[in-house]
Amino acid sequence: MKAMTEPPASRLGKMRKICGYGAAIAVTPYLLIKIVWTFGLFLPTEQMGDPSWRAINAATAVIAAVGILLAMAFCRPWGERLPAGLVAFPVWMGTGLLVPMLLLAPVLGPAAMTRDKEAGAADFWAYEQIFVMISLAGVGICLPLALAGYAKARWPEAMGGPIDYAELPGHTRQLQVSSARLVAAGCILLGVIKVFWAAGGTLGIDPAMLNHRDLWWRLLTLSTGVWAIAGALGLMAITSRRGTRRFLPPMVAVWISSGMLFSYNLFSAIRPDSQYSPEYPLARILTTEAGIVLGVMMGMIILLVLHDRRRALRDISD
Repeated sequence: MKAMTEPPASRLGKMRKICGYGAAIAVTPYLLIKIVWTFGLFLPTEQMGDPSWRAINAATAVIAAVGILLAMAFCRPWGERLPAGLVAFPVWMGTGLLVPMLLLAPVLGPAAMTRDKEAGAADFWAYEQIFVMISLAGVGICLPLALAGYAKARWPEAMGGPIDYAELPGHTRQLQVSSARLVAAGCILLGVIKVFWAAGGTLGIDPAMLNHRDLWWRLLTLSTGVWAIAGALGLMAITSRRGTRRFLPPMVAVWISSGMLFSYNLFSAIRPDSQYSPEYPLARILTTEAGIVLGVMMGMIILLVLHDRRRALRDISD
C-alpha cells in the first residue's frame, strides 16, 4: 500500500497560516512595549523621554501594528485581494529590518542590555531588551516564511523557476543591467567601508570617539557591510542571469539587502543617539545617505526585473 503524501501546495498553505499567526503573536509584546514608551511610562533611561525618542517609539509602534495586519493578511484569503504596493512596501522594509537583526539577536540582546545599563537604566528595565529580542526573533522567523507562502500563491510566475527566460518585446533588460552595475559598485564600496570600520579601521573615525566603538556598533556596521556586498552580488545575478540557475536565492539576497540598506539608514538618519556613532559627521552623513539611495535604487531594479519576468513566464504558461 502506498503512503499518502500531502501535496506541496497544501503544506505551503499550512506553513503560511501557522507562521502568519505566529508572527502576529510574536510582535504583540514589542507593540505593547513601544506603546507604553510612547506615553512616557516605564522608560529605561531619561533620554528616552525626549520628544524625538517618543516620536520614534510611536513610529515603531505603528510599524509593529502594520506588521500584525500584514501577518494576518498573509494567512487569510482576503490578503490576496490587497493592492500589491500596499503589501510589498512595508514587507520590504520589515524583512530588511528583521532578518539581519534575527541573525545578530543572540549577541545584540546582551549588548543592548549592557548599553542600557551604561546609559543609566535600572537593572530591571535593562531586561526589557530580552522581550524586544524575543519579539523580533519570532517575527523575523515567522513573517518571511508566511511571506514565502503568500508570494508563491499570489505571484508564482515571478518568484520561482530558473533565473533565465526568453524576453518579450518591450523588456527593460538593458536598463536593468546598466543600472545594476552602477548600484552594485556603490554597494560594494559602501560594504568595504563598513567592513573596514567593523574590523577596526580608523580612517573616517573621530579619534575622540574611538572608545565608543562598542560591540553593538561593530556588529551593526559589519552586518550593513556584509548585506551591502551580498546585495550587489545578487543584483548582478538577477540582471545578468548568470552565476546561478535558480532565481530565488539571489532574489532573496537583493530583497533583504535593499530593504536593510533603506530602513536601517533611514532610522540612523533620524535617531537622536548620535553620540554612539564614532564616525566623523561628514563620513556618517555620506554613508547613511548612500545607503538610503542605494536601497531605493535596488528596490526599483527589483520591480523592473519582476515585471519583465512575470510577463515572460506568464506568457509561457499560457
